[in-house]
Amino acid sequence: MPKTITLVIGGASSGKSNIAEKICFHSGLDRIYLASAQTFDDEMRTKVDRHRTQRGENWQTIEEPFDAARVVAAATAGQIVLFDCATLWLTNHLLADHDLEAETEVLLDALRQTPAQIVIVTNEVGQGIVPDNALSRRFRIAQGTLNRQIAEVAGTVVGVMAGLPFMLKGTRPEALS
Repeated sequence: MPKTITLVIGGASSGKSNIAEKICFHSGLDRIYLASAQTFDDEMRTKVDRHRTQRGENWQTIEEPFDAARVVAAATAGQIVLFDCATLWLTNHLLADHDLEAETEVLLDALRQTPAQIVIVTNEVGQGIVPDNALSRRFRIAQGTLNRQIAEVAGTVVGVMAGLPFMLKGTRPEALS
């Protein structure tokens, strides 16, 4: 199977992770779950636990809030990596005041070079109102830029709305037929 990068994009709680998991399950490859979330409170811990239960077993989980590129670069041709999610990864870097352009370029280089299959979950944040504060506006611009850059290197881009997938780029993954 040739290397593929699939971007799964949609609004919050749209069903993106479910769609991404279906793609990974159907691949028949060894599954790696790259978790970018940081669990600072009970609400987030509950969400992480719910996702872990929903995924089931037979996943290698790697919790890495900052260095997603390292995990992507280390993956092999017999593996599929579910990176959930690019939005939290970006948020982690933004709040840590890291150089977003440099971090993004390192991630994009790893995506271009990896022989593994990669499925990336990300939020579409540009369909709402313009935020009223500078940090939120900076995040919205950075997230939109990151999404466009990942979509450019991805062979497949799947939008998700109300749990339903729709194709934005490439051919429909067999798992979604």
